[in-house]
Amino acid sequence: MDILAIQLVNGLSYGLLLFMITSGLSLIFGIMGVLNLAHGSLYMVGAYLALSITKHVSPSFFAALLLAPLLVALFSIILEVGLLRPTYRLGHLSQVLLTFGLAYVVHDLVRWIWGSSVQSLSIPASLGSSVELFGQTFPLYRLAVMGFGLIVAAAMWFFQEKTRWGAIIRAGLSNREMVGGLGINITVVFTVVFAIGGLLAGIGGVAAAPILGLFPGMEFEVLILALVILVVGGLGSIAGTLAASIIIGVVDTFGKVMFPQLSLMIIFGLMALVLIVKPTGLLGKQVN
Repeated sequence: MDILAIQLVNGLSYGLLLFMITSGLSLIFGIMGVLNLAHGSLYMVGAYLALSITKHVSPSFFAALLLAPLLVALFSIILEVGLLRPTYRLGHLSQVLLTFGLAYVVHDLVRWIWGSSVQSLSIPASLGSSVELFGQTFPLYRLAVMGFGLIVAAAMWFFQEKTRWGAIIRAGLSNREMVGGLGINITVVFTVVFAIGGLLAGIGGVAAAPILGLFPGMEFEVLILALVILVVGGLGSIAGTLAASIIIGVVDTFGKVMFPQLSLMIIFGLMALVLIVKPTGLLGKQVN
């Protein structure tokens, strides 16, 4: 029972880590209606930028946690303004083709700049110890990730549901012309949303790097799980994304421990079950 309990905590920690990685994609797709398949690349770039910052700028992990996501947000603005904005009127197919191709371009650039070997980002010394939990030792950093993930979830829910900017963004998705008629530049608002999505991807990349490591191809592994979480949780729902992230994190953790060769099949089976029972996802909104 102690081993099962510690694996459950592992699953919760992994789930909240997945939420930090996926939340930016959920924000962009659920609010803007833009399918960004290069989101995993933003996550990867954030992790590698954090590695370079700790090596060449400051050895502090927390400095990397601050600077790397900001750089990813700036990179996201460039992508949105220069590449994605012209595709808004062309539909999802153009966005899928563009962002999927961009993901491979970023993949090759990362291999060229940082190499193809597996690397790791050091855990900050203040969080490098372990605590006793259910009779087992558990890394303090994973507990910190859990707390940080809950803070990100609360902040995102408050931004989307309780702020004027959140109301403007939701209104812009429903009726962009009406919002423009009120004197609000919805194009600028959408650029800010995309930057926030990139910022969240960068935060997820830095937070995940000490646990999952850094290697070319990490972006596609995360992208698959992120898309599954979007489907299971439902579009337009931060609460749904959080619930789905925790469910997928726990299922994946127990699947790898008990059925390592079938863990991915179990996750996709769960996604298929949700689609059959509730096509809009656990807490998703109906999309017309």
